[in-house]
Amino acid sequence: MRLSVILPFLLLSTIETTMAQSAYVKMGQQAVMDGDFRSAVAHLEKACITDSTNANALWMLGYSYYHSDNYKKSITAYTRVIAIKPADATAYYYRARAKSYLGKDNQTKDADKELYLLGAIVDLTKAISINNDPSDSKYYQNRGIAYRDYGLFKLQTNSRFFDKSRGINSLKASIADLEKILSSNPGRNDIAVLIDQAKDKLGQATSTAMAKH
Repeated sequence: MRLSVILPFLLLSTIETTMAQSAYVKMGQQAVMDGDFRSAVAHLEKACITDSTNANALWMLGYSYYHSDNYKKSITAYTRVIAIKPADATAYYYRARAKSYLGKDNQTKDADKELYLLGAIVDLTKAISINNDPSDSKYYQNRGIAYRDYGLFKLQTNSRFFDKSRGINSLKASIADLEKILSSNPGRNDIAVLIDQAKDKLGQATSTAMAKH
């Protein structure tokens, strides 16, 4: 086949592929907006097969997996987003949220819980370092919750991962993050409740530690 025949064929094939990829992205985006995450996953998976470097499609795919309770696939999708856009704070945020859910899942092995809960804290810390909006409190709020969950995990006396010192320090870090939010938003009763709960757990842990000395 002559080159003059091959080139138009290749060009047409490329255009058709691009159009198909764009159509899948548009259908996926509409499904996300409609809250139909099952359909969104179906469309966006096809879009990402066609173009594995489309960060927007991957982001929406991770978001759709997250809202479909498929947290492992959500983590994978957001990891791919971060590889392409390492300064995307929201990708770290949702990857952290997915890790947090797996870290609290009773079906997750303790060794994996340790990794997921620590991973959530690391991701949220990265998101905080990237985010430039001081009024956006969700990063500190969720890191405060992640610190609390990790602290409670480390304070489980029936676990081989029990570590009272790290558990206590994690609860203190949780309180510090949450108090940072409350100082700027004193009307946040939900945050005040979380602080009280963390302080209660911290009090129990420290009193137990003192009783043993």
